[in-house]
Amino acid sequence: MPAKILVSACLLGDPVRYNGSDKRIDHPLLAEWQREGLLVPICPEVAGGLPTPRPPAEIEGGGNGDDVLEGRLRILDASGNDVSAPFITGAGLALRLAQEHGCRFALLTDGSPSCGSREIHDGSFSGFRHSGEGATAALLRRHGIEVFAHSELDALAARIAEEH
Repeated sequence: MPAKILVSACLLGDPVRYNGSDKRIDHPLLAEWQREGLLVPICPEVAGGLPTPRPPAEIEGGGNGDDVLEGRLRILDASGNDVSAPFITGAGLALRLAQEHGCRFALLTDGSPSCGSREIHDGSFSGFRHSGEGATAALLRRHGIEVFAHSELDALAARIAEEH
């Protein structure tokens, strides 16, 4: 049986993004994995206690998830409030859920200060992005879970196929 996959809940159509929307991916592979019971959905931000909708948030100073996890930088919302704690809590809950379900892979929404795995916003709230990862992606990788961006569904499928 293929390994289970931790997945950003918004990719499955849950309206949990900061603006109350989803980021549903209509892809046959995702639908198949869902039918097979291989997907373990979570929104780390909501799990960490943040409401929906909520102000947008970014990692300050062009930093990344490791900076947040190590306490070097904060995640601030658009009003300047420090929301690092719920992001870190949510990352820990995502890791625990992944471990409880034996997930070796994660499919996360890129761009997010939580789930971004290839690029994230730069902290200026100007729409600019840079290479980097959010707090959840960083924590999952630290614990050996392979993280794929939502645009890398085919690469994830290929990686899963390598194991079988």
